[in-house]
Amino acid sequence: MPTRLKDFATVSVAVAEPETTALAAAQLMRKHHVGALIVVDALEKSRPLGIVTDRDLVLALMAEGLDPEVFTAGDIMSVELVVASPEMDAMDAVRMMRASRLRRLVIADDEGRLVGIVTMEDILQLLTRELADLAAAVIGARDREFEQRA
Repeated sequence: MPTRLKDFATVSVAVAEPETTALAAAQLMRKHHVGALIVVDALEKSRPLGIVTDRDLVLALMAEGLDPEVFTAGDIMSVELVVASPEMDAMDAVRMMRASRLRRLVIADDEGRLVGIVTMEDILQLLTRELADLAAAVIGARDREFEQRA
């Protein structure tokens, strides 16, 4: 049975507004133990505008020697968000992530409101569980067959 993103997406998403300083964004990432923040509209806090990753902070600011208290999340965020539907099948999400070379997919509803995020790690955990279930079924069938022969 297909697994939809809404079945395993993280629904508690760390967010920042465009005017959040890069320093504050880094501190939020540390506080929430995440590698990315979804940048949301300051008025419509549920509308995703972009994403800031720990890599963005390193490459856009630290490597250039720029002041993280001067630059904002809005300055360094990626605005070409790849957004998926909560109803999207997990394997379709894998294909989308691979095609776009992403580690994270923003999940938004039909009205464009942020409802979650799915990371490559989430997908790997799902696949690991599926493979473990498959292995258990195969081993169980083999054991039952062996017991019937004995």
